[in-house]
Amino acid sequence: MASYELSAFDRFSAITVVGAIEQQTPATLNVGFWVRDPNQFLIYPDQVAANPRYDFLWEQTCYEIFVGVKDQDFYREINLSPSQAWQAYQFEEYRFPEDMPPIAAYDIELNHLQRTHYGLNVSLDLSQFMREHQLKWADLYIGLTAVLNTTQGM
Repeated sequence: MASYELSAFDRFSAITVVGAIEQQTPATLNVGFWVRDPNQFLIYPDQVAANPRYDFLWEQTCYEIFVGVKDQDFYREINLSPSQAWQAYQFEEYRFPEDMPPIAAYDIELNHLQRTHYGLNVSLDLSQFMREHQLKWADLYIGLTAVLNTTQGM
């Protein structure tokens, strides 16, 4: 499993986030986010049941996965809330179309999403997305980011 430390803005340097990416099967993506918040600045949304799809998760603490495609402009953005809600969006190119909320993507399925004592774990099924666009794992670029709502601001 490859892991990467995400770079924070200066004002949140006391908080660190590490993301790990694992390809479990030809179309299953597992991602873990580990958060270190020794000062307990983070504000978490209330938990919900059954992993519903909600829009505007980025308005609170939220983790994001971007799935890009080699030599293509289109991509998917997956938002994952510590509340255990999630959403996937489709874009033709960077932030286009500009609909708000963005257009939901239903070609990525959630296998598992769980807030943990250290952060968040997710397993996503990319098989429909990959099949529809005739993609192999080597065609994908994966990006991770986090939106952190803290007592110090966002």
